[in-house]
Amino acid sequence: MPPERGVRAAPRFDPAAQSKAFTTVSGRAVKALYTAEDLAPFDAARDQGRPGEFPYTRGIHANGYRGKLWTMRQFAGFGTPDDTNRRYKELLAAGVTGLSVAFDLPTLMGRDPDHALSLGEVGKCGVNITSLADMEALFDGISLSGITTSMTINSPAAMIFAMYLVVAEKQGADWSQISGTIQNDILKEFIAQKEYIYPPRPSMRLITDVFGFCAREVPRWNTISVSGYHIREAGATALQELAFTLRDGIEYVQYGIDAGLEVAAFVPRISFFFNAHNDFFE
Repeated sequence: MPPERGVRAAPRFDPAAQSKAFTTVSGRAVKALYTAEDLAPFDAARDQGRPGEFPYTRGIHANGYRGKLWTMRQFAGFGTPDDTNRRYKELLAAGVTGLSVAFDLPTLMGRDPDHALSLGEVGKCGVNITSLADMEALFDGISLSGITTSMTINSPAAMIFAMYLVVAEKQGADWSQISGTIQNDILKEFIAQKEYIYPPRPSMRLITDVFGFCAREVPRWNTISVSGYHIREAGATALQELAFTLRDGIEYVQYGIDAGLEVAAFVPRISFFFNAHNDFFE
């Protein structure tokens, strides 16, 4: 029957009428309509196993986050260590459950604040850390044994982490019990962000030394955060970000093996950091 007067009939869906090309950021075509038929190629992979069991497609924890809520952090750092220390205390009072340290460009490049190339960059986009005294001021009044810390630093990661450990030790913390993450990802610096100091092989040696040291002394610390974020921000597509980041991770594992480390001693503490944008499923 024709629609009643004044009532517009719903238009029929016509995929052929969709003349405009829709794609993801990576240039992959997006169909106008997806149905159960599109899932047919994935039928064999639908048995995803159980949470907490290999291959971990349903998460690494058997009970998800019911047992322990995820850590909530606010990436922060600016000005002097005292400035940032006050900010961290404000964040902790507001309910964050972990700290995430942003360092300024001179610190990321391993330069003193009075270096000529540091002019105009000290304390901008991050906190300036030059010495152990700076690190002590940064965490003054904050128990490192009671909180996890993420530090986004790469080339000078070994030195910055050493300062952090000394502060923890001076606070009376047990290194075997403290936890956190240090980015320590030099390969993506050569690929994307360009904040490298040393040539590739010596840089990789520093990283595998951190792997070995932490496996012995700081077993709860995530010794590297392999980062796709900066690769994506440098112009990579979603697929390129995933490919570069996973390949970097494989390279770190191989260098660790070549350095004589047992896989089980260091690989469980490798973390990953992706950008994803709106292309998660892609």
